[in-house]
Amino acid sequence: MSSAAPPSCKVVLAKNIANGLLAEVQEGLKTLNKKPHLVGFLANDDPAARMYADWTEKTCHENGYRYSRRDVSKDDIEEAILAANTDSDVDGIIVYYPIFNNRQDQYLQQIVDISKDVEGLSHRYVFNMYQNIRFLDEGSRTQKSILPCTPLAIVKILEYLQIYNTILPFGNRLHGHTICVVNRSEVVGRPLAALLANDGACVYSVDITGVQKFTRGEGLKKRRHEVEEMQGWSIKDAAPLCDVVITGVPGDSYKFDTSLLRGGAVCINFSSEKNFGPDVKDKASIYVPSIGKVTIVVLLRNLLRIIQNRAADGAKPANAVEKPGTLEAGS
Repeated sequence: MSSAAPPSCKVVLAKNIANGLLAEVQEGLKTLNKKPHLVGFLANDDPAARMYADWTEKTCHENGYRYSRRDVSKDDIEEAILAANTDSDVDGIIVYYPIFNNRQDQYLQQIVDISKDVEGLSHRYVFNMYQNIRFLDEGSRTQKSILPCTPLAIVKILEYLQIYNTILPFGNRLHGHTICVVNRSEVVGRPLAALLANDGACVYSVDITGVQKFTRGEGLKKRRHEVEEMQGWSIKDAAPLCDVVITGVPGDSYKFDTSLLRGGAVCINFSSEKNFGPDVKDKASIYVPSIGKVTIVVLLRNLLRIIQNRAADGAKPANAVEKPGTLEAGS
């Protein structure tokens, strides 16, 4: 009697991906004269935020970083951030959201000094991300723009899984891939779709409001992505076209319909909930059930990058972002 066939799906754990990135972090640390100091502000009772803070502290201490968690009230968070901006002992700042769960959180994101914003949420960084501008100094190209931690973690996972084609030039390495991102939040889902499309993928961004297609056009002729509303489409139209499916729906009641998967698709879940059921292993070729550990290491990488940017000759990361030809330039 023949033996059973081996499992067709490879489950890849975040810690294995994170370990490779940690080696890169350790090399970067050797170039510094002192331990980088990250300050985390916790001004809420959100269990997920507190867990993220705990993971950050543990990973920092294990890898030669200083970490200080500062628990503050909502009323004091603004002044606390402003004080850290001017504290020369603080190299990087992370704020654990949500705090007010409204536009006031967006305001707080903008008052973190750009030279200490490890989360990449400042206007300059967000502008560069959507415009596909990869350096703060486009001339000398010594200061890399900072990308949001969770979207960048997913990019690093796709690189680890060799979805990125290293034969192609940087910026085009996802050309030929069609990716479904289930979640279009302004924090992760939309930035992720933009990043992947800017790297050459055709991305279907799925949300309760419908489906949008992010692409740089036929033959990647556009410098940056453009967005097209897919009228009348739902996830049932988009998911079967995709060789990579990435989910990030926060509700515990949501489960991705595995029947929509292409055989051999790569599946990645960045939600704190399990968006895929056990049957995902029957159709997927690779499954990454969570990404938290990679996100934390990307945070440490971002802090290293910020310190390197500040050390660059003539570093002026807060220069105005508007260029001739933009709406702002004509006003």
